[in-house]
Amino acid sequence: MDQFISDFLSGKKLQQLSSEFLPYYSTLISKAGGILSQETINDIQEDLVKGKLKDMVGKIQKSLVEAENAPLDVAVIGECGTGKSSFINALRGLSHEEEGSASTGVVETTMKKTPYQHPKYPKVTFWDMPGSGAPNFSLETYLETVEFAKYDFFIIISSTRFNENDALLAQKIKNVGRKFYFVRTKVDNDLHNEEISKPKSFKKERVLQQIRDYCLANLSDIGVPEPHIFLVSNFDLTDFDFPKLEETLLKELPAHKRHTFVLLMPCLSDSAIEMKRDFFKEKIWLDALKTSALAFVPFMPFIYGFDLPEQEKCLAHYRSHFGLDDKSIKEIAQNFGISEQEIRSSIKSLDFQLLVKDDCTIAKAKTCVEAYCSVTGGLKSSILQFVKTYILHLKFLNTVADDAKIILHKTLGS
Repeated sequence: MDQFISDFLSGKKLQQLSSEFLPYYSTLISKAGGILSQETINDIQEDLVKGKLKDMVGKIQKSLVEAENAPLDVAVIGECGTGKSSFINALRGLSHEEEGSASTGVVETTMKKTPYQHPKYPKVTFWDMPGSGAPNFSLETYLETVEFAKYDFFIIISSTRFNENDALLAQKIKNVGRKFYFVRTKVDNDLHNEEISKPKSFKKERVLQQIRDYCLANLSDIGVPEPHIFLVSNFDLTDFDFPKLEETLLKELPAHKRHTFVLLMPCLSDSAIEMKRDFFKEKIWLDALKTSALAFVPFMPFIYGFDLPEQEKCLAHYRSHFGLDDKSIKEIAQNFGISEQEIRSSIKSLDFQLLVKDDCTIAKAKTCVEAYCSVTGGLKSSILQFVKTYILHLKFLNTVADDAKIILHKTLGS
């Protein structure tokens, strides 16, 4: 059983648990950060010292609700033809010809700021901004229409070099307390052209470093000190700096926004899948801590219990977040020329009954004991609710994450 919660359930002094909470919680969160803000962590520690378990549960619940419902607005800015719309489509998991995709083209296609919701996560909106290099561009007009404070962060895109307008916009973004990141697109095109023109001397890493150095020098010349620069391809999000961009955004987002962002991260690499797994593990632990604390109170498990319909819903959520829901499986089969049956036969998370299967006699006995303890409350009830919630959630999560890796490698092999 989880060590911190074992100590919690064993009646260890709450003052001592308070001092252990932060060190233990730090081992659970991903390298990009966690769901709880430092202020919330401090409040939980104080509640433990004072023995205010109900207040602690309330703060954990509030943080989890905020994380589940946090909106995320991302603004993408750049000159005409730099690949803003392609970048947005890639982040939304859509091809350029799919319904609802951002318009792309070799001429200016975005004449006003245009919102694009994520197809799976409607609280996430990408804003395709008018090109800053258009002939009719005016910084004053741009500032009036863009409403900088509305967005959580800004992606400033270029496919060649960044210009003075980009630097001016970056300064304005900084003035309103928002983060901005410079993204150099179409790196794959540059590599291809360089390899064709210089086949004997071509070295991929050297060309990438030249592009990076050029961007850094360019931005330094126009007054942007120590910029974040990421080299990406809109057609292969697993290559170049895109994983680094994801990790940087996660680290620098407010705590309650991180969960929203990690949900939309495509499972295109083992590291991305592990990042998602880490975030969900943290959430499972917080849920288990909340549930075990609530279960001390008689009848509470009947209100907040993790029953069979909730378990099936939980597994379906994990499958959806890791791109293994029925719709995603169908799309994978079509895109990679693999039969749906082959995909389904490769993964275990489709069989809910197998994952929750238990010996009939033992299961009935456990149900009776759980019902009795739920009525009386206390330590036994807390232990039972923790074990059921934590173990099953973790089993579902690990099964789905492992399945996601299997399908990832199967598609890479195709």
